[in-house]
Amino acid sequence: MFQPVSLFIGLRYSRSKKRSGFISFITFFSTVGILLGVASLITVVSVMNGFEGELKKRILGIVPHVIIAQEAAENKNTSFKQWQNLRALLLQQNHVEQVTPFLSSEALIQSPNNLQGVLLQGIMPEFEQKNIINTHMLSGSLSSLSEQAYSIVIGRSLANNLKVNLHDTVRLVLPNKTLFTPMGRIPVQRKFVISGIFDVGSQVDDTMVYVHSKYGAKLLRRKGDGIDQLRLYLDDAFNADKVVDILESKASNIAELEKATLTTWNDSQGALFSAVNMEKKMMWIMLSLIVAVAAFNIVSALVMVVVEKQGEIGILQTLGLSRVGIVKIFITQGMVNGLWGVTLGSIFGVLVVSNLNEILSILGLNILGGGYGVQALPVQLESINVVVIVFSALVMSFIATLYPAFQASKTQPAEVLRNE
Repeated sequence: MFQPVSLFIGLRYSRSKKRSGFISFITFFSTVGILLGVASLITVVSVMNGFEGELKKRILGIVPHVIIAQEAAENKNTSFKQWQNLRALLLQQNHVEQVTPFLSSEALIQSPNNLQGVLLQGIMPEFEQKNIINTHMLSGSLSSLSEQAYSIVIGRSLANNLKVNLHDTVRLVLPNKTLFTPMGRIPVQRKFVISGIFDVGSQVDDTMVYVHSKYGAKLLRRKGDGIDQLRLYLDDAFNADKVVDILESKASNIAELEKATLTTWNDSQGALFSAVNMEKKMMWIMLSLIVAVAAFNIVSALVMVVVEKQGEIGILQTLGLSRVGIVKIFITQGMVNGLWGVTLGSIFGVLVVSNLNEILSILGLNILGGGYGVQALPVQLESINVVVIVFSALVMSFIATLYPAFQASKTQPAEVLRNE
């Protein structure tokens, strides 16, 4: 098959067995360095994607993406009037997948063994069927809140701290609300029966408790169903600011929104995700430098090849090969090494990512620590990341070939062949 002369000679040089052992070692080292760098970058980025995905699932699956609270409900401690109409209207907006009513308050939960501060949420179980809590129940269910009066659903971590189990009784205390009694002013409190225990695997397990909004309203001394807020779950949590902007622009035409305050998950969790995103970028930079160092080892190998092939370069020039042709020869030779490293590194990296947890299990390694002995390392391989890594490594390899190739093209045939 016909090949351009520069490509043919470059491929011959890359397959040559006659070069010195040191040049072969440097060439091998640069190829293996690119291989390991690319494989490491694919593996680490996939794990970081997995952790970011788990954060989105476990935290943003529970934390409302957007919260709508009416100012009057906060100031006068009354229910959110006509929330049903507003909910129906919000479900028609772009990016909004779910709208659920709830009430919330800080509280203390007490068992015979312990006392702990929690965030009390009053919900309507019929609207919470897609809630991540409902899909991570260890025992009982959210629907039990409707079936049994003054029942409560708590997290496994909280249950362990309080040393309680299903059907045990706990006491909810509202330290910010008090009643006058013959014994003086005392906090509002009520006994609840544990009807469900969930395990999401995040901080929520230790800080959040759920009751039916009807009984939460009675505890808070509110009228009606006690709903004071609506929470919106979107198709993507990162669309929250866009949805808020749209709703604020329509607020003047929607009576229910006119006096409402809108907040997003960024207010409570934004710093955490910014830190994760920054850490991910830093890992990209550090591992990309490893690939760059390995790629620029091609410079050393090619410079030595250029010195070794001075005579042959001179002969090719006397036969009519142009300086551009000489440049193409050595770019081809360097890119062959880079291409081998990138290809093998990509294959190796994808195989490692696909079997990472099995590899760690065989080696007996537990990266997550003793508290996560049964939990797999989250991994999310994205094809776009692999493409970007491969393309970046090939570009680095190409840049590394330019200097030696340019130096080879400056060879003067008369000077080189004088002593031949």
